[in-house]
Amino acid sequence: MSFSYEVKQELASSADNRYFIRYARCYGMLLFAKKFSKSEIVFTTENKFVSNVFSDLVTGIFSVIAETVCGLKPRSSSHQLITTSVIDPNDCQKIFFAYGYTQRDITLRINRAEISETEQLSAFLGGVFMSCGSVTDPEKGYHLEFKVPYKTLALELVTVLSSIENCTLHPKSVTRNGYHIIYFKDSEQIADLLTFMGAFNSSMTVMGMKAMKQVRNNTVRKVNSELHNIKKTAEASAKQVNAIKKLMQSEEYNSLPDELKEIACLRLENPEMSLRKLGELTTDKISRSGVNHRLKRLMEYADKEL
Repeated sequence: MSFSYEVKQELASSADNRYFIRYARCYGMLLFAKKFSKSEIVFTTENKFVSNVFSDLVTGIFSVIAETVCGLKPRSSSHQLITTSVIDPNDCQKIFFAYGYTQRDITLRINRAEISETEQLSAFLGGVFMSCGSVTDPEKGYHLEFKVPYKTLALELVTVLSSIENCTLHPKSVTRNGYHIIYFKDSEQIADLLTFMGAFNSSMTVMGMKAMKQVRNNTVRKVNSELHNIKKTAEASAKQVNAIKKLMQSEEYNSLPDELKEIACLRLENPEMSLRKLGELTTDKISRSGVNHRLKRLMEYADKEL
């Protein structure tokens, strides 16, 4: 089961049965359905929960007869395509006019009078998502989109999404295969929109996955940083050991100060030890920077001999 399917199932399972909420949710599903006009209403989905909600809303609110047919499974999906149609053209006209449209309306637009309250807008957008929305599994990436067939309707949806109070949404748009795609790629905006539509569990899933990814990425960065530091230390130690061995074979070594001879012997005996630990082994218990200073002096002597 895809994440989109789960989100739509959560929206479809809404327990809010107040009439004005059902009316707004039905409006969102109808307006962005496959066909919505005064003579024809056709709603298609691969989600059986969404199909049941649409049938329940349109028949319960408007007392019309709707016919549901299950088709063959598309090759790209594991679910059957379910089509629900309002059979009688007179019923289609009744529903069309109920949402404020007239015989003269040719282009579908969002009738803001039907969704003037915040709760109505929330239910409406939930219906829109069930009708034409999809969202990527947050484990794979962040992408939520609405696939809209009409340009005017798409532009109005952008306006509606951008005007939601207490949500800072910046929808983007692109044309793909003749459809107008309204989309979001920001995880916080996706989570906020899911919350606003009523998909609270799905919103928490998005934010939880984001937190887990951040922890995972921080861990990877920390490990990589430590590996890098280990590699640098090992390379530096190898150079120091080789230089000390060559320096010990020269006459210059005997004339070195005792503290340099001591650090040279300690480095040969402990090639993998950190500078801090080496400092703790010295007679005068010097600091990391002190060890580094003495090793640099040894390297300088070695360079002269080489």
